[in-house]
This record gives sequence, structure tokens and C-alpha cells, in this order.
Amino acid sequence: MKQPDFSNINVILVNTSHPGNIGAAARALKNMGIPNLRLVDPEEFPSDVARWRSASATDILDRVKVFPDLESAVADCGLVIGASARSRRMPWPMLNPRQCGQQVALDAVDNKVALVFGREDKGLTNEELQLCHYRVQIPADPVYSSLNLAAAVMVVCYEARVAMLEARGEGESVSAAAASADYSAAAPVPVDTVYDPASEDEYWDVPKADGRQLELFYEHLEQVLVDMDFHDPDNPRLLMPRMRRLFGRIRPDSMEINILRGVLTYVDDHVKRANANKPDTATSDSTDKHADE
Repeated sequence: MKQPDFSNINVILVNTSHPGNIGAAARALKNMGIPNLRLVDPEEFPSDVARWRSASATDILDRVKVFPDLESAVADCGLVIGASARSRRMPWPMLNPRQCGQQVALDAVDNKVALVFGREDKGLTNEELQLCHYRVQIPADPVYSSLNLAAAVMVVCYEARVAMLEARGEGESVSAAAASADYSAAAPVPVDTVYDPASEDEYWDVPKADGRQLELFYEHLEQVLVDMDFHDPDNPRLLMPRMRRLFGRIRPDSMEINILRGVLTYVDDHVKRANANKPDTATSDSTDKHADE
């Protein structure tokens, strides 16, 4: 059985203002056996300060890849998890660090994984967070919840290491200590489980689409695909079952279904108008034939 690979994990720091934090983060990566650090538009790098703060982790800094924006930094990653210290206006699938580690261990078998950390003062922008599949929130004491950047990196990377070692059968010595932590008071989803969309009911802003809404959506989707000549109902293959599996896996809410159906209506209207403006091939062929006679 394939095992998770530490070399598939990439920690990404976005627009870090102080090079010392880059060095301290590199040291955290080295402690946790994670070899890859990526930087998005750092204010100062390379830097002697970063090398000094990294202690014996200068090899991490020597391998750093620098990108102009987060989109390019995560372009080759199949799983992207962004650290977010505060709630946002629109809910997003949220993990605690334990769940984050478990998800990383699952995906790092054959996917590149990105763990993204934002600016020291403002974190990640909403646009940057929308590039992430999940968000991870460290349940720090609400009295003083602000973590140093390198400390946040260490917490998340530690949980990833614990989960990776356990998945590889090397984690017996750490599993008991890891299991003793209790994040339940702060976590919106159950502890010690990989993300479960059903748990969104506890903090989501719109109810999940019910069975009737989904069936109407699938009927609408199939009809539009037929109108576009993309889907042949006489030779359907597995298109619609795969579409059902896709949307069943993500469990869209009722607002998302309404948006999707609005898009389908718009697309179908344009397809029908385009088809109505096409010349009648049969008529044209008949006309040409008589003209030849």
C-alpha cells in the first residue's frame, strides 16, 4: 500500500513582511521533516536575518521557491488548505489542526499538498482563501488568540507529521500524546475525523439542498447538456452518474443550487438562440440539389 510522502507537502507563506519569520518557519519545517517552503511575494528575501533565524534549517531556505502570487504557487497542488484566524462573512469548509493533519496524510500519498499561511498582520485575503479547498483554524484561547506566524506553522505541521507517521505505521510513540488533546470546544466539526460535509449544518449560513431540489437540478443539468449536444441520452455512458457523484460529494446548499440552475438557464437560452439562427441544412441541401438540376 502506498504511503504518504513528506516531500509532497509544501508550506506557503504569503507576502511575509519580516524575514525573521521566514527563517523561523523554515526551522519549524525542518523540525517536522517537511522539506518544501514556498514564498509568495515576500517583502525581503533572500535575507541574512532569515538565515540566522533558521538556525540549522538553511537547507530549507536554499530550496525555497518564490512566486508572484498564490494562484501560481498552488498551481501544481491537488489539495490546498489555508490558515484563517477569524470567521468570514461566507462560511467555508473548516478543519481544526487535527483534521487538517489527517486530510494531509490522505492526500500526500499521491498529491502535492499546500499549507498556506497569510500575512502577519492581515492573514489571507478573501480572494486568496477562495483558492483553498479547506480552511484550518487553530483553537487558541480567545482571550489572546493571535499566534506568531512560525508558531502557527509549527502547530499545523506538527499535526500533519503525527498523522503522516501514524499512516506510515511509525506513529505509535506519538499517537497517545496526540489523542490526549481536545479541540472539541473550538472546532466546528467532530474531532479525529477527516472533514465531513454533514457537519456544516452546525455553522453553515444556508440549509443544504434537499432531495427534491437536487433531482430538479439533475433533470435541468441533463436537459441543458442534451441541448448543447454534449450529452447523448441514447448513449449516455456514465456522464450523469458521475455528475451525481460529483455534486453528491460536495452536498451543495440551496442557494448554490439556485445559482447553478440560474447559470444553466442562461446557458440553455443562449444555446437555443444559437441553434435557432443556424441555417436549415436539409433545406439548403435541397435547394442546392434543385439548383444543380
